[in-house]
Amino acid sequence: MPNRKLPAFFFSLLTAYCLLLTGSCGVYSFTGASTGDSKTVSIIYFKNNAPLAPPTYSQKFTETLRDKFTSQTSLTLVPNKGDLNFEGFVTGYATAPVAIQGNETAALNRLTITVSVTFTNAKDEKQNFEQSFTRFADFNSSQSLAAVQDQLITEINDQLVQDIFNKSVINW
Repeated sequence: MPNRKLPAFFFSLLTAYCLLLTGSCGVYSFTGASTGDSKTVSIIYFKNNAPLAPPTYSQKFTETLRDKFTSQTSLTLVPNKGDLNFEGFVTGYATAPVAIQGNETAALNRLTITVSVTFTNAKDEKQNFEQSFTRFADFNSSQSLAAVQDQLITEINDQLVQDIFNKSVINW
């Protein structure tokens, strides 16, 4: 006859372990983000100061950053004066050839985007920073920028937002 007390013991042990993990200090997520005592985040619209950026770029970048914080943390998004506050502007949006072939034509072009970010943590001023973040993506020179721009913007935005997220709440 099987021993039915053994599975109950393991279930109790697993429950105690889970309670121990969730009872630690601060607020952590499965992404490694630590928001401490913060409850709110404000992400002010990032103004476009890059002359070559598409008119909709600032909106796309701002929304990508907002989505990251609302989906990866338990913070509530507020219009301004959040416990964590992000503001800044787009400073660079440029393409350049990167892989020159023997016949002096480019095999690849590179789209590079730079954003300047000011982060303020109302709960811990030591975490505050002002920093520029730059990322790029390459595309085949046989393609026009217009043909691949939306895909490249999505890819670069994801990288920029991950860098900002890491710097602000993962202390990377």
